[in-house]
Amino acid sequence: MIRVGVLRGGPSEEHEVSLKTGESALSAFAEKHSVNDIVLGKNGGWYLNGHPAYPERIFQSVDVVFNALHGTFGEDGKVQQILETYKIPYTGSGILSSAIGMNKVLSREAFAAAGLLTPRAAASAADESPAEFARRVLRTTAPPWVVKPASSGSSVGVSIVQDFHGLIGAIEAALTYGPRVIAEEFIEGREATCGIVENFRGSGRYALPVVEIIPPENSDFFDYGAKYGGMTNELCPAKFDGSVKARIEDMAREAHRAVGCRHYSRADFIVSKRRAAGGEPKIYILEINTLPGMTKESLLPKAIDAVGVSYPDFLNHLINLALRGNKL
Repeated sequence: MIRVGVLRGGPSEEHEVSLKTGESALSAFAEKHSVNDIVLGKNGGWYLNGHPAYPERIFQSVDVVFNALHGTFGEDGKVQQILETYKIPYTGSGILSSAIGMNKVLSREAFAAAGLLTPRAAASAADESPAEFARRVLRTTAPPWVVKPASSGSSVGVSIVQDFHGLIGAIEAALTYGPRVIAEEFIEGREATCGIVENFRGSGRYALPVVEIIPPENSDFFDYGAKYGGMTNELCPAKFDGSVKARIEDMAREAHRAVGCRHYSRADFIVSKRRAAGGEPKIYILEINTLPGMTKESLLPKAIDAVGVSYPDFLNHLINLALRGNKL
């Protein structure tokens, strides 16, 4: 019997979401494996099955770690470095690809190098005030703008603003989540997401069904509250044309490869009202999630269910990849 450690919690703003992802995983793994609940507290303390413990003790108790952390420390390569120091197999992407995927500046560069279309954007410099950055954004990109922290997930700290005054306020708000901010042009269109699973159903990079995300009427986009408050309408499979779905799947595979993701990922897109030269809608990639949420409200489990795979079977696939050291 495999001793599985489910690592959840963490110091980020996504602590509660991570606890929910981990709770779902604990229940699923309990059917077949010996399960250990590893909680990383907001203050940095480690706990094993509810009791304080040093990492050395924790990692002697497990054969593999299912990484259910989200956000800072969990998705940016830091906890991955700790796990590799203790030579513990773990699910999800490695140190470098986690750092790239979490950093929206670096991931945009990886997408562009792979030929993927991204919204026009500007990133703040370390020595720029919010007003200085806002003036630079105004000179290069027309409103409305999407303002977001350069390193965060679950749409934490993201705003859509229409004017210069709102832009400064959104930059200031985003800076509370990290030292750098990105301001992107707002792309009007339909939101979509697509998950990739490695070595699944005979494919090295298997694309799960595309999901269309329809935010509630009072929300401009798929924000944190919409994601975890059950307020969105999520269509899986999505009702895009077959050619559009195929392009999204190909872009998700390419994004997974470009960032160097491992085991699984989920990329987010906008299918724009803008048209390319051939008449097809332009599809923009927004970001990639190297540790997609796995709560009951999360998108990846819905796509897995749509292809007839149970949640426990999918999690077992991931820990088997980790134990085999799988990397394409």
